[in-house]
Amino acid sequence: MRIPLINGSNGSDEHPTQALADWYALLKWKPEIAYTSLPESEKIHLGIIGTPSNMRSVKSFLILSLLFKENIKKITIVSELADPFGEDVQDFCDASPVPIEVINDLQEVISSLDVIYMNMIAFLGDGYRDIGSNFHLSTASRIKKNAVIMHPLARKKELDMSLDDTDHNLYFNQADGAVFIRQALLLAIFDRVDKIIPRDFIQR
Repeated sequence: MRIPLINGSNGSDEHPTQALADWYALLKWKPEIAYTSLPESEKIHLGIIGTPSNMRSVKSFLILSLLFKENIKKITIVSELADPFGEDVQDFCDASPVPIEVINDLQEVISSLDVIYMNMIAFLGDGYRDIGSNFHLSTASRIKKNAVIMHPLARKKELDMSLDDTDHNLYFNQADGAVFIRQALLLAIFDRVDKIIPRDFIQR
């Protein structure tokens, strides 16, 4: 007997459905990332604030991001840890041609980032902890004019509400799109896609 299983997140390991929702929002913001080889000047400098080794959303987002190697100019990990990856994530990074750097000073790089993905909640041992509390974004931050901010939510003080009504806010789109992504996964896993798309259209 085969039983379909969706990983809805497992401790500090991974959160693949969140990564799909994240990239759904990102591709709606800039769809050409998926199907066009962008000029060098338009490629994405992606900043990730957090530690992939023990933040499941950050880890899954980073791993999925590496698939878009053609249009990601560089990935900058902003972390208080000298080695924020862990062995499994490091293997993915080593196998990717995307340049990846690790820094501990957000101000050093913030004005050059096109996409800022942040999360401060990590699963450590048998509970959750807030790490990286030194990193904080608000309208006072030197964020690039057309940059977007992503966050899997819920948030704490790291992401100020002053950003909610700005064009930088992509995190509400993430939350909205996550509903549709997970609905689509459920339809697919139970082979009921024909409930919304005619089966003869699917078979074309």
